[in-house]
Amino acid sequence: MAGLAAGLRALPPSCGPVRLVAVDGHAGSGKTTFTDRLATALGGAPVVHLDDLATHAEPFGWTWRLRTQVLEPLAAGRDAAYEVYDWTLRRFARTAAVPLAPVVLIEGVGAGRRAVRPWLSRLIWMELDAAAARRRGEERDGPGLAEFWEGWASAETAHFADDPSRPFAGNLVDGVTGRIAPSTFGEPSTSA
Repeated sequence: MAGLAAGLRALPPSCGPVRLVAVDGHAGSGKTTFTDRLATALGGAPVVHLDDLATHAEPFGWTWRLRTQVLEPLAAGRDAAYEVYDWTLRRFARTAAVPLAPVVLIEGVGAGRRAVRPWLSRLIWMELDAAAARRRGEERDGPGLAEFWEGWASAETAHFADDPSRPFAGNLVDGVTGRIAPSTFGEPSTSA
């Protein structure tokens, strides 16, 4: 993890003065856990959780909110803040701060989508197939969210069919072991 952190710090800035790094993969693939470890290795890098920007009605309709509330302020060299969706209350209920930092992480399904890639210094993909990730997520969330997972799986499949992230990843991370493997496939994650 220390080697990856050092490599990310050495990348050129991609969003104003910030090296924006996305961690993408299927729901349940270990993105949040890995991103938390990476943030620690980066000395407490800020993390934007895309689950906070998504809603019940628009699971992938967060691009505009991410751009206007986070990316544009960071690109202008300012601290950012975004509204956080409360999944129980079904509305945006609080605000999360994103201080300007050398490296800022965004994590969530679709973090490496086409609309976000031009802002990225690096895209990291959690390598765990959709079925295994779903099983893990369902076990984590319990039977009370089984209906949610049914709808989510369809939305995720459609999203990645239309806008895949994996081919643009600069690094793959094994979703089971957490081991980081450099990737040599696809276009560089810094391409627009």
